[in-house]
Amino acid sequence: MAPAEIPPGAFWKRGLPRFIRWLHIYLSMTSFALILFFAVTGLTLNHAEKFGGRVHSIEDKGNMNVRWVNQPDTNKIDKLAIVEFLRNQYRIHAALSDFRIDETQCAVSFKGPGYAADAFIDDKTGAYDIVQTSAGFIGVLNDLHKGRDAGAGWGVFIDISAVFLALVSLTGLILLLYLKKRRTAGLLIAVLGGAFMYIIYIIWVN
Repeated sequence: MAPAEIPPGAFWKRGLPRFIRWLHIYLSMTSFALILFFAVTGLTLNHAEKFGGRVHSIEDKGNMNVRWVNQPDTNKIDKLAIVEFLRNQYRIHAALSDFRIDETQCAVSFKGPGYAADAFIDDKTGAYDIVQTSAGFIGVLNDLHKGRDAGAGWGVFIDISAVFLALVSLTGLILLLYLKKRRTAGLLIAVLGGAFMYIIYIIWVN
């Protein structure tokens, strides 16, 4: 028995819509947590004064090994020992953001989502002051939303999330084009939505 012939254009009429529908469903379910996260943190970020809570600061003083900092040649200042001492002493897990050396002191900064620690070390005595600042759980979420002080890996995650969300939107639009009864109304609503955003921008931003 001869195999049934596939009508010309059958893939574009049946196969492609099925594939797009399958892709849209699973992309939507995969990115559900992403959409929820960026939606909620977009709200908390836009109303930081209401949801941000209080910023807590802790100040402390101490002394470290003076030989690490008291060096005529600043290239011999033991940066690694200083950083590891501060990490162990104050349980700092954030990434090292900056290490500055001037004529009288060394300034060491650690930054992470919702967190910062800044230490100022006297290069003659090894005495230091350190200030740790924490913005709380919401502050962490807000910084993750912006990708601020979250590291290169989180930046890649944000890029992947953006691609996922773009694909969800595009596959939904393609599916709409195959729905003859709803295509015109759907496209009209999409255009009106874009026009509404532009009007809001003109009125309140531009």
